[in-house]
Amino acid sequence: MRIFRFDGGLGRRLLFGVVATLAAGALWAAPQEENSPSLFPLREIKPGMKGIGKTVFDGNKIEEFQVEILGVLENIAPRQNVILARLSGGPLERVGVLAGMSGSPVYIEGRLAGAVALAFQFAKEPIAGITPIEQMIGAFEEPATNDAAKKPLAWRFEEGEQKEPRLVSTGLPDLLPPARDSAPQVAFGAVGGPLMRVATPLVFSGFTPETIEYFEPQLRTLGMLPIQGGGGGSARDQTLGDPSRLQPGSMISVELVRGDLGLNADGTVTLIDGDRIYAFGHQFLSAGPTEIPFAESKVIAMIPGYASSLKVSTAGQLMGVIRGDRTSGILGVLGQKARMVPIELEVISNQQAPRSYYFEVVNDRFLLPFLMNMTVFSAIGATERMIGDSTIQVEQTISLDGLPEVKMENFISGTANAPATAARFASTPLAYLMQSGLGPLDVQRIRLRIFASDRRLAQELEQIWSEQQEIKPGGKLQLTALLRAQDGEETVQKTEIEIPASLTPGPLTIIVADGASLDRTEAGRSGRPFLPKDPGQLIRAINKSRRNNRLYVRLSRYEPGFVLQGENFPSPPPSVARTLATEPSLSTNITRTFLSTVAEDELPPLPSVVTGYKSITVTVKE
Repeated sequence: MRIFRFDGGLGRRLLFGVVATLAAGALWAAPQEENSPSLFPLREIKPGMKGIGKTVFDGNKIEEFQVEILGVLENIAPRQNVILARLSGGPLERVGVLAGMSGSPVYIEGRLAGAVALAFQFAKEPIAGITPIEQMIGAFEEPATNDAAKKPLAWRFEEGEQKEPRLVSTGLPDLLPPARDSAPQVAFGAVGGPLMRVATPLVFSGFTPETIEYFEPQLRTLGMLPIQGGGGGSARDQTLGDPSRLQPGSMISVELVRGDLGLNADGTVTLIDGDRIYAFGHQFLSAGPTEIPFAESKVIAMIPGYASSLKVSTAGQLMGVIRGDRTSGILGVLGQKARMVPIELEVISNQQAPRSYYFEVVNDRFLLPFLMNMTVFSAIGATERMIGDSTIQVEQTISLDGLPEVKMENFISGTANAPATAARFASTPLAYLMQSGLGPLDVQRIRLRIFASDRRLAQELEQIWSEQQEIKPGGKLQLTALLRAQDGEETVQKTEIEIPASLTPGPLTIIVADGASLDRTEAGRSGRPFLPKDPGQLIRAINKSRRNNRLYVRLSRYEPGFVLQGENFPSPPPSVARTLATEPSLSTNITRTFLSTVAEDELPPLPSVVTGYKSITVTVKE
């Protein structure tokens, strides 16, 4: 057996033994000087062993509870083992394993064995699954992409031989898996019933109850337990707290949103290794390398429940940044700050005084669009109704580092769920940007102005006409469009269209339609989605997207063309057409008659949603 030294914050004089099970992360440590705990290896765990755990039941006071080892569940997941134990002491006999206890450290013979992470739902006794500490540490031994977590814990044999521990990593799941009617937490294994991750309390502050109810099924599927809370913290307060206030057993809040709206996920610290902390004992969102701030947390109440009891807590002073989120826990770094995305949101309603919100959201490519959806839904729902006629106008500006601003505007009008539709619209361009795969896009700031009315403002294109049936190239065509609202009110829009001077004689189709109808027509003809090649092209496409509060005029003509490798080539020059038609290697060529666009214009915007598709034909004559 080789003896080696562990060089990290814990490694002043820790001695470890390497056994044949090192590939699964098993290790042990002899007692060390000072007060840092040694690690108790999984291989030494035996049924009947007694130990203690540490957690917070009230305020910030760390209290001990008793632990009796029942056994080890091996290979409960790929290369994952769980220690099964009975907990007792304090309020545990009455409330069972509490949501928020995730990460509570468990010690045997004074050495750290692992973290409380799993529990049986509806269990009559506080039986818990404990994630072995070597799995938690081993999950973060691979080099990270950010500087703060780039230096892994070193493993050095006394003889000088180097050996890397086997890594434990997971893929990134869908952020929002389909909601299920049952199983409010994610199943991790089964022994006489489902052994579940101890739920992570997700504390909402400044959100409407309807928002929590609307998103609850998806959040529960992710292992979250949504609860209404208070606080939220100032988005502008970036003062770091004293890291010495955190100890194994302390509560922390992972801050997803902070400011006028707050969203915090609460759990417990397992191990502090210099400026690194390990917590939770199970995945948070399995986000891998990430950057999410965390703060100290104070328990203000315990709520017993039949399915799950929970701690209700409130976030305190900022402490550091979560840098890793893996199957066996989360890794944080003390004394650092995360860059979050500031959002300014104003809701202007004809029923309420204007409301302004300022908050910050984690700068994560998957979380940011989802959290934007939630916050906008809540801000609109605070004043506007979900059922009944309503119209919501959304104006959005996304500022990016080194790139043009993204600007969007749209109307949502209907009789139900307008706030939900408006919130999805607000998050959609952000999702395109963050998840495009075109390289990192640094979002600097998001500004939203939302105008709400309790009327349904929608108009349908009823008719278009022109007094001119014939037109010369270079001439101007007078066009009239008639729109009608639900209450019968009519709107007439007139425009003058200049016919291109280069246009040859023949029939000319004039289409007047809303933006969505033209988009569907183009998508049907191209047969393939738009795939931008760089961020600039994507931003231009978003900014040029057609709005739904105006009509567009398109001059089109049927002309022969080709489809080559999925791309349309209408009206090519004669020489190119001959090449495409006769070249044997271009066997995928398909000759078609295209409704080719000659010119396009748009009519002035209207204060309502506009729908409809109409066309007329005029003749171009010399």
